Amino acid sequence: MSTNPKFVYVTLIATTPEKLWAALTDPKFTVQYWGGTSIESDWKVGSRIVFRWGGKVVHDDTVLKCEPPRLLAYSFHPLHIEELRAEQPSRVTFEIEEFTGKSTRQGPVVKLTVTHDEFPPDSQVYPKVSNGWPDILSSLKTLLETGKAIEFEW
Repeated sequence: MSTNPKFVYVTLIATTPEKLWAALTDPKFTVQYWGGTSIESDWKVGSRIVFRWGGKVVHDDTVLKCEPPRLLAYSFHPLHIEELRAEQPSRVTFEIEEFTGKSTRQGPVVKLTVTHDEFPPDSQVYPKVSNGWPDILSSLKTLLETGKAIEFEW
């Protein structure tokens, strides 16, 4: 019996839930840490999300849940890689919560949990996102904490 793969990434970020939310939903932020990709939507449930990279639409997804500044989920369907287009969309969920553990830092800290799931058992997208999310999320964390994102190439 095969199981559907699931990717989970948890990190602590020295920021507020509101600043993290803006970084996830404002194309002026996303283009800085997502390898030059702007993510555009009105963020209403059922609305379209367009990922643009180099002037091309590389994703055309749908908002599944949106509860600012705590929860965001959307479908995830890469269009820019030929062999991935035929695969059904998966789902990515961002959960943002204030960190209540022990911290010596003066100022707010949030816990970000990213869950990417609903892949088919033989997914070709899963290995790619498993390698890609750590780059993107590390760059996001660095941008919010230092004002400068990590630059990387796809």
